[in-house]
Amino acid sequence: MAESKRKSLWNLIRAKSTAIRNFKDVTKEAGHRRTASDGDAVLPRRRSDLPTEFTSDRRRPRRPGANGKGKGRDYEIHRHDPGPLTDWPPSGMSSEEELSLAQAMQLISRGAPAFRGHRRPIPHAPDHCYTLYATVAGNHGDDTDAANLHDAMTQLMTLRKEGSGYANYPWETFEQPSYAFCFGKRAGTITLNHWVSLASVIPPSIPLRDSGVAPREITLDRIFERLQELERGLEDDDEDLMYKNLYRRLLRDPDKYLSPHKTLDKQITDLIMVLSRPDWIDFTLPKNQVATKFIYDNSLANAPTYHKFFHQLLLSVELDLRINSGLHLAEAKEKLVAQIPPSIQWNLALARRWRENIRVDRIGEQPDQIRLRFKLQKRQVRMLKRFIQMMKWPNLSETIACLKQHEAQGTLTGHISSHAMAFFSGLILPGTTFPFLIMNSLVDIDPDRATDDLALLTHIHPHCGFQYRGSYTYWTAASIVGKVLAPTCLSIGGWVGPARPTVHLDRAQIARIRQRKPPARSQTVTPDDVKTMNDRSDPLGPPAEVYPVKEYELVAPKMDEDEDYDYDGYLTDLVRIEMLHLRPSNANDSKHSITSGATSSDNGPKWFDASIHFAIDGNSWPLRLTFDVNFVHAWPCSDGPHPLFFDYVYESVRADKLVHVRDWNGVYGGINSSLDGSGMIHGGPKSFGLGSNGLGGGSKKGSNIMSAGGRTTTATDHTGQDQDNERVLVVEAFGVPDNEVLARAWCAHWGLSAVVADISKTCMACAIREAYAAALTVVILVDDEQKVENKDE
Repeated sequence: MAESKRKSLWNLIRAKSTAIRNFKDVTKEAGHRRTASDGDAVLPRRRSDLPTEFTSDRRRPRRPGANGKGKGRDYEIHRHDPGPLTDWPPSGMSSEEELSLAQAMQLISRGAPAFRGHRRPIPHAPDHCYTLYATVAGNHGDDTDAANLHDAMTQLMTLRKEGSGYANYPWETFEQPSYAFCFGKRAGTITLNHWVSLASVIPPSIPLRDSGVAPREITLDRIFERLQELERGLEDDDEDLMYKNLYRRLLRDPDKYLSPHKTLDKQITDLIMVLSRPDWIDFTLPKNQVATKFIYDNSLANAPTYHKFFHQLLLSVELDLRINSGLHLAEAKEKLVAQIPPSIQWNLALARRWRENIRVDRIGEQPDQIRLRFKLQKRQVRMLKRFIQMMKWPNLSETIACLKQHEAQGTLTGHISSHAMAFFSGLILPGTTFPFLIMNSLVDIDPDRATDDLALLTHIHPHCGFQYRGSYTYWTAASIVGKVLAPTCLSIGGWVGPARPTVHLDRAQIARIRQRKPPARSQTVTPDDVKTMNDRSDPLGPPAEVYPVKEYELVAPKMDEDEDYDYDGYLTDLVRIEMLHLRPSNANDSKHSITSGATSSDNGPKWFDASIHFAIDGNSWPLRLTFDVNFVHAWPCSDGPHPLFFDYVYESVRADKLVHVRDWNGVYGGINSSLDGSGMIHGGPKSFGLGSNGLGGGSKKGSNIMSAGGRTTTATDHTGQDQDNERVLVVEAFGVPDNEVLARAWCAHWGLSAVVADISKTCMACAIREAYAAALTVVILVDDEQKVENKDE
């Protein structure tokens, strides 16, 4: 009875996290402790659709008493070497010891990233619609998994809803998913947050109900006169003047005699009502998101559209200035912005870009009499020059000379194209349009007539690329070809290049790539996965009273422990890219023949199926880039390497052996298959046999498999229930970039997204945990430090 009371008391103490508070000094340094909210409940590590009664014999057993071995012992947590771990257990510690929470956090969790998921509702949307996000903390320093927006030339793809500068959190931006947290530091990768956000359920744009409130008629010169006045800011210090400027020029006040709308909240409501009319331009539609197409043509024929655009812009600027007025409380502002319908939010984004980047120099009554000044033009010219040089543009010198000529003549924004006008003016809506604006600006400025064949690049079809002069190919970062070839290229401005040419395209030709969604059985993130992300990826494993040392091990790539691993040869000789192959897709494909225009009579860009051929140890291996998979850049850790809890199961394989791995974890419903031969390491202290259907589709018995402990076991046939379908395949793609390209191509071939980790910045254990957090089953390890050393030699 007394024993039961002691256990209940201990569980109560753990639930209230007083154990963490008792070791406050240690936990501040080790990071936030992540525990299950329901005490002793054991959560499934990955799939939220597992039965609730699911249990695993690999889960940590609960300790029966309060006097377990090691519990209550005096142990100095700093008695081991404070430097990076080289052995486990650390020197002076027995494998039979059991650590307290504070000791475990100091030894195991210190510097390891902690992954946390967020689910947020969408205003004005049904309950089944939501947005998903991921945040990470725990590692020391300011290093993250996201690319620097300036270096990646993607700063105009995102816009913060409130305030200036870049967003601190992904839910603070107009565009969703947020492009402030999209591109990973490594070319062709995305962040963990963007991977999670792709699983959000966002409702389609719903037309707003006609409010019945119409604005006043206003001439074009009066519109620009008011826009010029607003460049100095809103007259919110004079209530009467602010009221007169709005209701005498733009709106009608229905209560002007009884209760005039002189307060900000009433004026904001009236502006929202007017902008809710269905006859305005809807910028939520992708076809309308190149805003300058409505004003590039300043002829009389386009005058009505020109007038309508700037009338809508003026009302949006009035609304934006009132929302961001100093008289508007911060809390009320935040709540209001969150509740504004999407179509109005896009109007606010357009107004913000206008206020930041454009000024009115001359007013007139006709469109051709208006003169605008573009504050961002010089910066954009420098950006385009840098883009041209980094992409090694084949016609580089002539293109730069033509760019300088246009700049000197002042014709960059009015005499080239609407895309060039948008790029050089900075009137760019956040989202996916920017990569096509910068590339189309380059194509339009290039004097070579061959670029006429590249004029149909559009963000409506983002999975595309092109070949120019037969020298290089260039691919969008959204296309699977760009994602796979990125290790051999640069990734800037939403483009990947210069990439290897292909004989299957003309000297100047656009190719739209057909890429399918990954198979339904492959890992995808669900709301429950996001909710339990921190518990499923905790460095310590499930919450417990004590943490046995023997339940952790220090994991490392195979090259560090296999004497037969020819690292130098593996770096240079075994894998090479032979060719990029593009095959015209079936014109009768029901999913593409109509929507893409991929018919035999179409003169526009054609659709292709892509594949890459590799030379591996003297043999040619083609891999089809069939599926639209993603590669998540691993979050960096500090104070590594970190020990790995035994419940995180993994197997390692060299990149040159990867082509023998088929149907990993039974994605296509078959038995979990593995390597055709030896060369695979099992993670964790236990060794699990592998069923293999190999290249011939059968099974092999007696294949030698090296376990983590160094002993050789025999692989036998197993049914799916004997396997762990959450296990992670760790691909060691060290050395030349072709090895990483092979690993990515294999993922695209089988429909498996992956975590990509630079082993010099993220230890193997943290990369595997992030795969569990992201509900992924593949990790690709690379080593940029080794590449630098080899280059120096």
